[in-house]
Amino acid sequence: MNRSKCSVGLMSSMVAPAKEPNTMGLKAVELVLVKEQNGVQLTNSTLINPPQTPVEAQERETWSKKVDFLLSVVGFAVDLANVWRFPYLCYKNGGGAFLVPYLLFMVIAGMPLFYMELALGQFNREGAAGVWKICPILKGVGFAVILVSLYVGFFYNVIIAWALHYFFSSFTTELPWVHCNNTWNSPSCSDTRPSNSSGLNDSFRTTPAAEYFERGVLHLHESRGIDDLGPPRWQLTFCLVLVIILLYFSLWKGVKTSGKVVWITATMPYVVLFALLLRGITLPGAIDGIRAYLSVDFHRLCEASVWIDAAIQICFSLGIGFGVLIAFSSYNKFTNNCYRDAVITTSVNALTSFSSGFVVFSFLGHLAQKHSVPIGEVAKDGPGLIFIIYPEALATLPLSSAWAVVFFVMLLTLGIDSAMGGMESVITGLIDEFQLLHRHRELFTLFIVLATFLLSLFCVTNGGIYVFTLLDHFAAGTSILFGVLIEAIGVAWFYGVRQFSDDIKQMTGTRPSLYWRLCWKFVSPCFLLFVVVVSIVTFRPPHYGAYVFPEWANVLGWAIAVSSMSMVPIYAAYKFCSLPGSLREKLAYAITPEKERELVESGEVRQFTSEPRATSSLAGLPNLHPATCVLCPIRRNAEHRPGGRVLCVQSAGVHYTTVVCQDTTKPPNTLLFRVKPL
Repeated sequence: MNRSKCSVGLMSSMVAPAKEPNTMGLKAVELVLVKEQNGVQLTNSTLINPPQTPVEAQERETWSKKVDFLLSVVGFAVDLANVWRFPYLCYKNGGGAFLVPYLLFMVIAGMPLFYMELALGQFNREGAAGVWKICPILKGVGFAVILVSLYVGFFYNVIIAWALHYFFSSFTTELPWVHCNNTWNSPSCSDTRPSNSSGLNDSFRTTPAAEYFERGVLHLHESRGIDDLGPPRWQLTFCLVLVIILLYFSLWKGVKTSGKVVWITATMPYVVLFALLLRGITLPGAIDGIRAYLSVDFHRLCEASVWIDAAIQICFSLGIGFGVLIAFSSYNKFTNNCYRDAVITTSVNALTSFSSGFVVFSFLGHLAQKHSVPIGEVAKDGPGLIFIIYPEALATLPLSSAWAVVFFVMLLTLGIDSAMGGMESVITGLIDEFQLLHRHRELFTLFIVLATFLLSLFCVTNGGIYVFTLLDHFAAGTSILFGVLIEAIGVAWFYGVRQFSDDIKQMTGTRPSLYWRLCWKFVSPCFLLFVVVVSIVTFRPPHYGAYVFPEWANVLGWAIAVSSMSMVPIYAAYKFCSLPGSLREKLAYAITPEKERELVESGEVRQFTSEPRATSSLAGLPNLHPATCVLCPIRRNAEHRPGGRVLCVQSAGVHYTTVVCQDTTKPPNTLLFRVKPL
């Protein structure tokens, strides 16, 4: 391929040097060839897209410190599910053998998707909806994940309210879930834990801890089902109000305030987990519980359910697809090393999940020995573990009230920073999309938390646990997996792994290795497709204990799930219909990044081009003169006639890394550079 340099003879003074290292857009200069004589090209230049002013570039706030971002991401990813879900799955699916599929899926899918979301948000510096300027037709994915995060907030805040209720109830000399002599207890309550091997009469008995949660806190016995909710309980409503107030004042000023709150909420759980571990391993029966947790049964790996559980757990434990990682990383500095962040935070999440199993099963082993029952009878997952089984185990300890306070402080901090992440996803995603909201962030944050509070009131009624179960089952199940699948396809196949890798190189200076590119292109989409199909095929209607939800409740649940997933095709249809031009032009505009719209107008759409693009490295040519460019036409016999126009990137103060030359059927030839700031 011929490559000739164009010397600038007559240059307009309008070409200004680049001063803002974090500017992401291309700086285009129009060079008009005046004449060519004796191999010397004389040009006149005009700045087409002026660089963004420093004021505009600094509009988006950034984290005060890098550690604020890391703690926020860790705090969001490490949530209650790390305590109530992973240890039980590990125990149920072959103990230590479960780590084989879990770690495999972590490496080939979880970590690449986590890395992808961090890089996507950091490069585009917008929320979950705004980042889809890379492929406008898929912006509905952003609105879908925002809606899912909003749905999750309706019931997740209720878990924190339950923990706050237990926290207040723990300030007594005797914990209220120890005996059956309370006003809320039923005749079936027994201070002695019933065993499955006991007689018929014992099989219908309940424990004080179970009755405290269901009758003392939830008042479930006053409801016949989801069609008989009753009024909100004032105690839980008061706790919910406190949670909402805490969330508002943590979020109202953006990352400047939330970045300070996570110093407590993200670190406190580790202090408490360590204290509980030290106490737990000294209890009688703790070794039996830990042995049950880690017992290796490699034969279980032959069962499909083990691999399915590991795949689904990876997707939910890392918090992928909620838009939170995109929102958090959008407040990073442009040159932040998001690759290192992804490796650190995913590793911390996996280690936290694994180590929390020792804490949980040391206490479960003690409880099983205390009541002379098998470990399987006390091992549960979900809210039943942290609000029934674990409080029951804590009640057997000396200074049980103090240990209960410590435990529920851990639950509060685990829940708060995860709830903050979900809210931030909604707020950032919408204020970035609608500038009017951006100017009134405090009021919009107040509106979001109040709306969340009002809808959460359904979950603190007498039958609120049924609403909670329905939302938990449908709001963020298949819908969030579907969103992540479309997100992975959009980035890898529509925007392109090559382009995405160039973006990362522009930020970090290092191009992602072949491993990451293969995962983004093939492994992660296939993995997500597998998980989506499995979640649909293995779907089971929700239930709470022996209560089976009526058919209309299941229809309502699916309507909630579909409402978020439908954002993708609805927005795609709207975008397609609103674009100008022919069918081909509409499609070109719909899948072309907004910063490359000029290519559509000139007939050059890289997604439509099968001919490979020419690239060359100019890493050895730093600090080129402004408006100096390299002409590298695709065709060897291409001629640059007088009057031809060339678009090139302004070069003063920057360091070229990649040159992309695109041939056109007629002059002008278009030349676009990808640049990395010095």
